[in-house]
Amino acid sequence: MSDDLHEVYAIRYGHHKRRSSANFIGGDPHDILQPLDFFVWAIVGASGVIILDTGFDEAMGQKREREMIKPVRDGLLALGIAPESVKTVIISHLHYDHCGNYDLFPKACYHLQDREMAYATGRCMCHQALRLPFEVDDVVAMVRKVFAGRAEFHDGEDEIVPGVTVHHIGGHSKGLQSVRVKTRRGYVVLAADASHLYAHFDSGRVFPLTHNVEDVVEGYKTLKRLATSPRHVVPGHDPMVLARYPAAKPGLEGWVVRLDAEPKE
Repeated sequence: MSDDLHEVYAIRYGHHKRRSSANFIGGDPHDILQPLDFFVWAIVGASGVIILDTGFDEAMGQKREREMIKPVRDGLLALGIAPESVKTVIISHLHYDHCGNYDLFPKACYHLQDREMAYATGRCMCHQALRLPFEVDDVVAMVRKVFAGRAEFHDGEDEIVPGVTVHHIGGHSKGLQSVRVKTRRGYVVLAADASHLYAHFDSGRVFPLTHNVEDVVEGYKTLKRLATSPRHVVPGHDPMVLARYPAAKPGLEGWVVRLDAEPKE
């Protein structure tokens, strides 16, 4: 395998039962059951293991009324990844479900966008409507990493290692970034919350919790441009990901799937 090709895994750790009317600005006329799953992602290549996002723990799940399926640590260990050995973590944005478990990777350097750190520590957090998806302890933990020399900031597009790049999208959160990964089947784009569900970027609709609607819908174009095809874009919370991609290994069905493999549909 070429040194810039990577394996990519989605690890499901949480679940939230909800109706489709809660997933779109303006609601949804069908108002069907449309739950969200919660994932972290592992990117594995010659440069080592890169983790995208760190999820939340059981206490945060209880606070936010989200179901913890299995701890993030368990999903990583199922892939043979010891969290203590991880040197690189990318944070898509600083919402509670993407940057918790902040002590899980004690040796890692954390990569995030300048704009996200400024957003999460600046004047916008004076407004309850904007700070709703943030947790002060998560943000303070990231500040501590900055002062410990364990954070690296990016302004727009940047390369983490050969074959892995980050791209500022914004929209859902001011400094949201997605990740493009070179794999054996082409360029896979891990959207994170640039698109919660396939239905968002397929239809141009928008998730209600949004900093800037214009950036969201323009971001859908960026996701599709970065990916080899629309089928190479992986949304951040869609349970269909588990159905479309094969299990990473026998016994991990419905828990850990491999995204550098061809989807089933």
